[in-house]
Amino acid sequence: MANAASLECAVLSSASIARGTCGVFSGAPLDALRDAPFDTRFSAQRFDAQLARCAITALVDEARLTPKPALVDQRGSGAHRDLDLAIMLRSAHALEPTFAALARVARHRGEPSALLRSELAQIGRAGEQDMMRATGGSNAHRGAIWIVGLLVAGAALDMCSGASAPGPMITPMIAPPIAPNSTPLPGNARHPDAVRICTLAAQIACFPDRFAAPTDSHGERARRRYRVGGARREAQDGFPHVVDVGLPALQAARSRGAGENAARVDALLTIMASLDDTCLLHRAGLAGLHAGQRGAQRVLDTGGSSTPAGRNALDALERELLSLNASPGGAADLLAATLFLDMLAPRDAGRS
Repeated sequence: MANAASLECAVLSSASIARGTCGVFSGAPLDALRDAPFDTRFSAQRFDAQLARCAITALVDEARLTPKPALVDQRGSGAHRDLDLAIMLRSAHALEPTFAALARVARHRGEPSALLRSELAQIGRAGEQDMMRATGGSNAHRGAIWIVGLLVAGAALDMCSGASAPGPMITPMIAPPIAPNSTPLPGNARHPDAVRICTLAAQIACFPDRFAAPTDSHGERARRRYRVGGARREAQDGFPHVVDVGLPALQAARSRGAGENAARVDALLTIMASLDDTCLLHRAGLAGLHAGQRGAQRVLDTGGSSTPAGRNALDALERELLSLNASPGGAADLLAATLFLDMLAPRDAGRS
């Protein structure tokens, strides 16, 4: 049942959202919004819509990012026969009502619970049907509905928890661990907003989906066959490939002076280098996974995608993945999650 806390959430008490870059909350000073009469503040419904807009922007930015090895981008379809950029964009925009509904339900419930988990799952399954209708039956964003959708819900809960006060506002049920084989990057202090959001999302993910039908998806089969964690474990562990890999890589590349496009490509490659990507495993088994991990690391070791040697290594990685008909879709979903949380972070003075 809606209460005063959920209504207060509508005034956008988090400075991270107010200073975000999804084109929604940056137009007015936060103090002015707090001090304004209630009827001139952002409504709760607009808050939900703007979180959804950030999620869609992240999906669109990930789809448009070029070049990505063997993934759909502005050059073509990569290793995919049933997807192209136009389909990816239609899918992303079709999911906007789904993400808004996820935010709304999370804000209404106010805390992680089994009931919230079931409600979010029901909304997500309906969103999958919207995606399928928009794409003509192609699975463009099923993984992103889970990954980014949980983070939307976590962000909605975080905004309702008085997160603008100093220090963490929750006691984490689990601490997101450092991803296996990840290399610490310069200046990779984890952003507290991202950690809070990921921890809340993880708490939701740890509850069972009581009404889920038995699943036999490609990712689930790969997870069982190769005994890896998959998207479910990534979420339950607090999104380590986002908070400990993707975001630090993005920040480190920017600090080195890389352009935004190259910084995002390098963040994708850094995720690929340590992720047990079930999309690669499904399409090409361990050979595909190892090709993706080692090839991504080679690009990074030669200076990243913005250097001539790095671009050559990236081209070689793509050729190898295409020869295996392999595509790192799991890493792409986690890059979208990284971009989503990056939009909610305070802006550095030197960034737009």
